[in-house]
Amino acid sequence: MAAGTTTRPAAVTADQAPRAGLLGGSAGRGGGLLLLLGLVVLAMALSVAVGARSIGLGTVWQALTDSTLTSDEAVIVRELRVPRTVLGVLVGLALGAGGALMQGHTRNPLGDPGLLGVAAGASFAVVLAITLLGVGSPAEYVWFAFGGALLGSIVVFAIGSRGRGGATPVNLALAGTALTYLLYALVRAVLISDQQTLDSFRFWVVGALAGRDADVAWQVGPFIAVGLVLALVNSPALNTLALGEDVARGLGQRIWLARGTGIAGITLLTGAATAACGPIAFVGLVVPHVARSLTGPDHRWLVPYAALLGAALLLVADVIGRVVVRPGELQVGIVLALVGAPFFIALIRRRRLAAL
Repeated sequence: MAAGTTTRPAAVTADQAPRAGLLGGSAGRGGGLLLLLGLVVLAMALSVAVGARSIGLGTVWQALTDSTLTSDEAVIVRELRVPRTVLGVLVGLALGAGGALMQGHTRNPLGDPGLLGVAAGASFAVVLAITLLGVGSPAEYVWFAFGGALLGSIVVFAIGSRGRGGATPVNLALAGTALTYLLYALVRAVLISDQQTLDSFRFWVVGALAGRDADVAWQVGPFIAVGLVLALVNSPALNTLALGEDVARGLGQRIWLARGTGIAGITLLTGAATAACGPIAFVGLVVPHVARSLTGPDHRWLVPYAALLGAALLLVADVIGRVVVRPGELQVGIVLALVGAPFFIALIRRRRLAAL
């Protein structure tokens, strides 16, 4: 190289540069967050007012404001639709935020909250509870499913930590995939040999808000609340980790603490949601991409956006499932699979997935 010449850093290509969100700066993101809150409230209103049985808006309002009403419509609104709506909000918040955390920690645009073996662990625990203990209702499934989800994530973390470099995103993803295949193979082995267990399990595994009462929401609510707090606390660290672990360490970031906090948040959020409603796909996979297109890569905004979008999507999908096959009903897991798969394909075709 000739004396006196200097080298210039390579130009950042359009694909390498972080994509700015559609909402621009903090003011736009703040306004968008308020609009999302309004969207969730609207989805809650639809969830309470719309169902397989037609109930007028006036009757719905009277049922919500007058606890002395004892008509069939009032009972349906207060005891069936309101608990179902509350549970839908909690599960949607959990899956949306959990998906954003998972994609941020693994830096994998196809990352899903179930990647840590949480859903597989919950499914295996439910099968064992049905087969060995005769458990038969969603309220009884919750604790077994949540325990299985926690155990699954602990096993994945233990296996991933023994790999070269410790609990790296790649090691955790590989361990989670291996455990998931193993547990689902065991689940299928039990179901093939026990028809009664199959009949009970297939309603839970399809993913549904129906059939869950207010007790289920009370059981999983505290775990989801703690998980959401951990997700918000972990968001600034995710921005630092996105620069690379060496850079993050140089900036004073404690990698083990950031990873541990994120994994704990993912486990609590996904474990509680799966325990309450069964495995529900596509929310944790698709919603973070939509949120990222609005907010950009800043996880301080991305995580709350993904949580609110998850709640709105889950409630709207549940309402669609109630009305498309009246007087019957499609479970929300089926609706999300039918809507989510084409949407995700369109998202991929519309633009290349941005690097995380």
